[in-house]
This record gives sequence, C-alpha cells and structure tokens, in this order.
Amino acid sequence: MSSVSSQPQFRYTQPPSKVLHLRNLPWECTEEELIELGKPFGTVVNTKCNVGANRNQAFIEFEDLNQAIQMISYYASSSEPAQVRGKTVYLQYSNRQEIVNNKTTADVVGNVLLVTVEGEDARMVSIDVLHLVFSAFGFVHKITTFEKTAGYQALVQFSDEETATSAKNALDGRSIPRYLLAEQVGQCSLKITYSAHTDLTVKFQSHRSRDYTNPYLPIAPSAIDSTGQVAVGVDGKKMEPESNVLLASIENMQYAVTLDVLHMVFAAFGDVQKIAMFDKNGGLQALIQYKDVQTAVVAKEALEGHCIYDGGFCKLHITYSRHTDLSIKVNNDRSRDYTMPNPPVPMPQQLGQNPYTGNPQQYHAAGGSHQQQQSPQGGWVQPGGQGSMGMGGGGHNPYMAPPSSSSMHYGPGGHMPPQHYGGPGPMH
Repeated sequence: MSSVSSQPQFRYTQPPSKVLHLRNLPWECTEEELIELGKPFGTVVNTKCNVGANRNQAFIEFEDLNQAIQMISYYASSSEPAQVRGKTVYLQYSNRQEIVNNKTTADVVGNVLLVTVEGEDARMVSIDVLHLVFSAFGFVHKITTFEKTAGYQALVQFSDEETATSAKNALDGRSIPRYLLAEQVGQCSLKITYSAHTDLTVKFQSHRSRDYTNPYLPIAPSAIDSTGQVAVGVDGKKMEPESNVLLASIENMQYAVTLDVLHMVFAAFGDVQKIAMFDKNGGLQALIQYKDVQTAVVAKEALEGHCIYDGGFCKLHITYSRHTDLSIKVNNDRSRDYTMPNPPVPMPQQLGQNPYTGNPQQYHAAGGSHQQQQSPQGGWVQPGGQGSMGMGGGGHNPYMAPPSSSSMHYGPGGHMPPQHYGGPGPMH
C-alpha cells in the first residue's frame, strides 16, 4: 500500500460535491483551521473533524457546489498545495452531498474559548489584557494568540466548561474596558465561540502564549524569531525578552520615593522578593524582583507610564531587566531581601531623621529644604482595603495622593483634583 506522501493531491473518481474530503491533516485539526482553509473560496456551513483511525481526515461542506469546485480547481492548478500547519493537505470530492448528524464544533460546549478581537487596533491588545479580562470569571490556565484570515484571535483555556460558558455569555459581543487599553489603542470588542481544543500546548512563555499553571516553563527569546531575525512587535519596536525582574526609572520626582513606597506599589501585583535602589544618569532607578515572570509581566503592563503620586509626580518607566536573581548583601534603606525571615533593618541614629516615624504611610519629600510641605499620604491599598487620603469609599486607587496643604491651590474652589486610577500621568 502506497504511503500518504506518494498519493496524488486530488482524486477525480468522485463527481463534484459541495462536501470535500481532506486527508493528511495535522493530528486533531480544529474546525477553525478547516474554516480558514475554505474561507477564501466561499462559506463553510459545516465541518466534521478528526475522522479516521489517525484522526487526520476531515470533511468540509460549502454553501453551494460552485464554491467547492472553485477550491478544488484552484489547488489543482496552483504551484502551492493546500496546507495546514505546514502539512500538505490532499483534497477530493466526497461521495456525500451534505454532512448530516453532526453538530459543528462551535456549537459544542467546551472549556476552551476561541476569541476574535475586533477593531482597527485589535493586534495591539496584549495577552496580559486578555488575561485580565477573562480572569474575572475564574482561573485561566493557558492563553495562545495568533493571526488568521478572520483577524487577531486567541484561545483561552479554563479548567472546566462551566467557567468557560460563564465567560462566553458575559463577554461575547462586549468591548474591552477602556481603562485596560493603552491610550493610543482604539475600541476593541470580543467575538467568542467554543473551540474544539480541550488542552492547549504551550512550549514557551512569550508575548504570544502563556501557561499560567507552569511558572517554570522556559521563557521564549522574544527578541529572536525562528529564522534568527530580530522580532518586532505590532508597534514596530523590538520585542523585550521577558524577565521576573523589572527595572523601574522614576521621573519628575517632586516627592521622595522610598523602599517601602516601591514595595507598596509593586506588591499589589504579587509577592515582591527583592528590591534594590540606585542612582543613575541623574535619576533614581530600582530593580524589583518577583518570583515568576507572569507576575512581573502583569505589573509592568499595569504600571508602565503611571505615576506613584497623583498629579503626574514620580512617573514610572518600566522595562525588563536581564537579571533573574538580585544579590542583596545587606538590608538597608536602599536594598531589601523580603525572602529573609525578620530581615535586620538599620535603625536611624536620631528619631527626628527617621522617615518612617509617626504614620507608617507618610513619606517625606527629598531635597525639599527650600519649601515646607506636608508629607504625601499613602493611598496604596491592597485589594479590598480602605484607602487613606482622597479615596472616598471605593478603596481601589493604587496611587499615592499628593501632599495636602492649605497654601496649595488644587483647582476651582480650592479642592483637590480627582484621583485617577490606572491613567498615565501627564508628560512633562
């Protein structure tokens, strides 16, 4: 019996039919891939996947006969064969005229959702934004993103069908919240169906795929693609290799940023293991180490371009560091290893010089000898906590409020400007 590779790509023994028989498909080929293959030639109204002992055959049914004939004729005369995942697919007319007694995969409830992001800037929606959106309904196991004819798409895997159904019912047709998107990204909506997948294969953590169940999965060298060329993002910039250590540069430092301030800000996204502060290029920089890459990625996405203090003060610019494990030799006011039990912290020589006396959430402005100001109040709280100054009843503002003073004018009527949540500070 001849091998599959020696078989002709087309067989003409069957009369034309609007149902085509496909062979030599990748194992467990999905309905989405079949639809994408047939989409240029017409409307695929039904599919039957994973047919045969090796589950590498399938049927696709077009809306009318001419569409099926067009697909067969095109590949019969094309120098490029039909392919799925790089494998040559063999086509022929089926001996059936329709696919019966088969529900399409899109109608079958599953734990993996196929998400199509619609909008002019759909490709600018990061995998971390998708994770934030879908995590509201339960633990997301894995996400992979890709681009097809249908547009920018993602597969989102939950632990069970119930959670996936809850997310689908709530999000299908809805727009991604504006505050989760970058300022330059326009409105994007979600179109959601069920996928035939039940367990996604993620080999590397990258900007395209993420396995949240395995923090020890290798990190893909995001700056290099499979051809050895430098990979660029949709914005044309070189991709940064992701890391569990973030490098934060702080601009417009009207107020002091202490080790504890940084810990409060970054610990809201996960356990901070170590922090090291240092002066460079006339400004303050800090290295913040998390246990895993995923936490660092989420923190970077949430904090990049934002300000520690309301009003545009102490703006954060965050990149990934090449470090993976910081070496902290001593715990002091510039470096701290939070993994050490009861770390020794040097005590100040004079009580009046201790920036942490009194209210532990007050921090004194550095270099402010020429002007007397009250210390800014800490407004950062853990989820579910109550904010301090200017928080109202929400308790969800993750940024510090600027100092209040009767001598300072904040706006019409002398009131403080409204607190912002998640919005980048003004550029200076």
